[in-house]
Amino acid sequence: MRSYHLSHTGAGPAGLTVREHATPVPGPGQALVAVRATSLSFRELMVLEGTYVLPVKPDVVPVSDGAGDVVAVGPGVRTTRTGDRVAATLFPSWQDGPFAAEHLPQRGGSLDGMLTELALVDADSLVTVPAHLTYEEAATLPCAAVTAWNALTGDGAGLRPGDTVVVQGSGGVSLFALQLAKALGARVIATTSSPVKAARLRELGADHVIDYTAAPDWAAEVRTLTAGRGADRIVDVAGLLHESVRAVALAGTIACVGFVGASATPLDPRAVFASGATIRSVAVGSRAQFTAMNAVIEAHGIRPLVDRVFPFEEAVDAYRHYATGRAFGKVVISHAPQA
Repeated sequence: MRSYHLSHTGAGPAGLTVREHATPVPGPGQALVAVRATSLSFRELMVLEGTYVLPVKPDVVPVSDGAGDVVAVGPGVRTTRTGDRVAATLFPSWQDGPFAAEHLPQRGGSLDGMLTELALVDADSLVTVPAHLTYEEAATLPCAAVTAWNALTGDGAGLRPGDTVVVQGSGGVSLFALQLAKALGARVIATTSSPVKAARLRELGADHVIDYTAAPDWAAEVRTLTAGRGADRIVDVAGLLHESVRAVALAGTIACVGFVGASATPLDPRAVFASGATIRSVAVGSRAQFTAMNAVIEAHGIRPLVDRVFPFEEAVDAYRHYATGRAFGKVVISHAPQA
């Protein structure tokens, strides 16, 4: 079997190497997964460059997101069986409840990830993927989709039909948040930087799209579109929380899921207090949240957007394409044997 390894950080995709390994044998509580596809997220670029906020072990097999088939199970495994189509959670020990320090070990960081032909994983970290999805589509779910689901539903109150949600840009989390919010009955306002992307966001179901190159004060635009009330929930991927505070409704929720923006203005505590908003950081989600999200995806026939699929042998090119920032949808690596 072949696996990619991150031999050194800070060198970009040039730090990736491919190696041959013996086929692993699952021990007690473990499953062996033939990985059919993996997908990239912003997290993977940070791992590559050595800027990820959580520990990354030397020579790690990268990539948290993957889907495939269970080909063998070890003694005592009852949660999955040979032949199941599965994806693996990013935090293997996080089964349910709030995030905690004991759940910090993460796939593709402190633990080996999915950019491999065969992955040896804890069986209870696997979830069955929706039956209507291809492996390439299912591989997009573990990081971006679960993060979006947590941002929309993970605060206890959850999203209610008729709520207004703001999603920022057209990255993986934002696209999933748009699709899932619409499935849950919300009104969605999306922000973007171009008329072409605006059109595609409308096709996905966005009720309103704000082009922030034409209207830089997107928070004021949100206020206008909500008759001055503001949005009930904002999925903030840019880290521009001072703008989200201006756009959120009284006692609304801001889910902070990233910081892809180049800079951030310090928050004014008076503005935060006046908003009455809850600002909540979101670290992907638990296995229980993954399972609940999959049920909604299956019930509504949601299909993830895939921008481009690269063969396993061209994984380095997949990273380079993703790093350009031009993808609309997920960049996927197919592990299918090449003819």
